[in-house]
Amino acid sequence: MTVIKQHLIDPEICIRCNTCETMCPVGAISHDSRNYVVDASKCNWCNACISPCPTGSIDNYRTVIRAEAYSLDEQLGWDVLPEEKPLPPIAVQAEPVEGAAPVETTAQTAPAAPAEAPFAATSYGATLPPWSAAHAYTNLYGPKAAQKTITATVVGNHRVTEVGAHGHPDYDTHHVVLDFGAMPFPVIEGQSIGIVPPGTDAKGRPHHARQYSIASPRNGERPGYNNVSLTVKRVLEDHDGKPVRGVASNFVCDLKVGDPVQVIGPFGASFLMPNHPKSHVVMICTGTGSAPMRAMTEWRRRLRQSGKFEGGKLMLFFGARTKEELPYFGPLQSLPKDFIDISLAFSRTPGQPKVYVQDLMRQRAADLAPLLADPDAYFYVCGLKSMEEGVVLALSEIARKAGLDWDAVGASLKAQGRLHLETY
Repeated sequence: MTVIKQHLIDPEICIRCNTCETMCPVGAISHDSRNYVVDASKCNWCNACISPCPTGSIDNYRTVIRAEAYSLDEQLGWDVLPEEKPLPPIAVQAEPVEGAAPVETTAQTAPAAPAEAPFAATSYGATLPPWSAAHAYTNLYGPKAAQKTITATVVGNHRVTEVGAHGHPDYDTHHVVLDFGAMPFPVIEGQSIGIVPPGTDAKGRPHHARQYSIASPRNGERPGYNNVSLTVKRVLEDHDGKPVRGVASNFVCDLKVGDPVQVIGPFGASFLMPNHPKSHVVMICTGTGSAPMRAMTEWRRRLRQSGKFEGGKLMLFFGARTKEELPYFGPLQSLPKDFIDISLAFSRTPGQPKVYVQDLMRQRAADLAPLLADPDAYFYVCGLKSMEEGVVLALSEIARKAGLDWDAVGASLKAQGRLHLETY
């Protein structure tokens, strides 16, 4: 009888951010419209998904007989994790670890079988924050917190793309401001929150929260107020191009001033900006991946205005299909050139060649190479999953062409909390 520790995801805590599926190098994690699940036949216990999870929902296990492991269909139907099943107290053989002799153990002590994950762009992503990052408070409100949700009030909602204006049929992106009143809700740049849409799904169950990155700095969208802003794109089709109405995105984009919103969080303790003087920040994003970059930029802008902080270089590589689909295009143009270095990439401009953020990074290799070697420079990548590999490959090429040892550079970026990947 073979016993395994089956890796499972707690559906009560999971905020469906897709981080675990993105980080899994063997394709063991998948999802449907409701739950994220782990295939016991594929999971190799590399644990690449553990640290990046913002809520800890991924860090759950059950000791089971392999032949009775929870199926994907069972996991997809869960609203809560099942209790641990008692196993017969007989000697069983645990799963062998590759390269090691089989171990005899009892059902209650079957060990995990860690395995090294193969190379992937995600292997360079840091799970530690920069050493000078501010302390992040997490999971103050949520399914298993003392208070399950907090009610915020909408105090602002306006479109930040030309697309969507005047009833345009294409998707629009909104800048939404939520105020928490007297309830404490401390957040810093790089964190996210969960929005709980009202109503139920097709099976009559309450909707789960959806995750959105904070687009405002630590002292609020409006300085001195207990509020945050989000950058939300209206979802009207799935990844295969089939029509679908995103439950949370359409709910948020349609909110009116004065509407109540149920919120959980905050989440995230690694995708945080450095706070020491002369630290450099390189931001690489697409679409609504601009939210944390806006927060970081605005915080540095406010520090600059105060005259009490000497910041380093700020660089932004920002991509969209067209200028009309780029969030905050207007405000970006008004930022001082000596404050931030902006490069914009458009991949669907009529009559123009396709340009992606990694193309612009290669064009700016002379500026990026010294930053790769500088321990005070930090890199942040946020946007669609498809950009991740191209961006990391571009960084590796830039390093090698500059005579740098990419293996050493890549390792230091990860170990020192200098390269952060947040894609979906």
